[in-house]
Amino acid sequence: MTSTIPGFWAVIPAGGSGTRLWPLSRRAAPKFLLDLTGSGQSLLQTTWSRLAPLVDDRVIVVAGSSHADAVRRQLPMLAAESVVAEPTPRDSMPAIGLAAALIERRDPDALLGSFAADHLIEDEPAFHAAIREAVVLARAGELVTIGIEPTGPATGFGYIRQGAPLGIAEAERGRRVEEFVEKPDLETAKRYLASGEYRWNAGMFVVQATTLLELLALRHPDMVSVLRMIAAQPDRLYELWPSLTAIAIDHAVAEPAAAARRVAVVPADLGWDDVGDFQSVAGLSDGHGGPTGIVALSGVDDVVSVDSTGVVSAGSGRLVALVGVEDIVVIDTADALLVTTRDHCQDVKKVVTTLAEQGRTELL
Repeated sequence: MTSTIPGFWAVIPAGGSGTRLWPLSRRAAPKFLLDLTGSGQSLLQTTWSRLAPLVDDRVIVVAGSSHADAVRRQLPMLAAESVVAEPTPRDSMPAIGLAAALIERRDPDALLGSFAADHLIEDEPAFHAAIREAVVLARAGELVTIGIEPTGPATGFGYIRQGAPLGIAEAERGRRVEEFVEKPDLETAKRYLASGEYRWNAGMFVVQATTLLELLALRHPDMVSVLRMIAAQPDRLYELWPSLTAIAIDHAVAEPAAAARRVAVVPADLGWDDVGDFQSVAGLSDGHGGPTGIVALSGVDDVVSVDSTGVVSAGSGRLVALVGVEDIVVIDTADALLVTTRDHCQDVKKVVTTLAEQGRTELL
């Protein structure tokens, strides 16, 4: 049985709208609240289940104000103060930074790990082992990230270029991070894999709460002051939150800290997936019933396939029949129908952009 890590907190930023998973994922029901794999749990619930053995009840979920009640319903075991509702989206840094400030007030020596609410990890023992090594490095003052073993030259992820081993006992895999790099084109991604120096950046960070705020203060001192003020006076959240800069933790802290040689990486093969589009969902959903060649995300009895392959969600109550089509994606909901191919799943977000430009907010 996995034992909890003393003084270690899990922070779960639950934001984003999953635009590449439209029309299943909407503003009112973003992907982290959905069961996209047929497990019987939402992605958020799966994330909590994976972290609970390490932290017990030391969890803070930061969600948008419109989703906080849904988070509480899905995770009723959490104390009221464990769900923090951010008034408006400000990207990942303010959300994680506020959690750090709250944790720091409770325990100045505490560590935190930040883990997205909408990712999946297949190998939980490997994940737990990687986090334990990351905690050792974080106690030594490092900002630590988990570097995912690439399974191919992906162009949809950022990468971590790893350097020399750090040689720290009980964290033997720990290496220096040389730099974070943005999403590459295909040829660049192939070079990264061939070099053996790069890992995918899954946005997982382990660090002492105070260290994170100190690193943030190097470039954004006003943000840290406001976050600590909110942590001390939670009733001022709505007053002070709008003054915070919208910025991702990668740009605010991770990239400059890597340049200052303050970031370590624990490379790990976890069976990680960001569940970013329907192509990804199809690969994770082999357990769903459906006709031969079809991954049925919902409405299995309403799917008929003749010589066809692809992904189908039949959620409108009407029959979806496929005849002689390959690698098709059909997502049928009560108010919207998406038809595309698995090769074009990344482009679904363009539909959301178009609907927003047309003012059709009822469909977003």
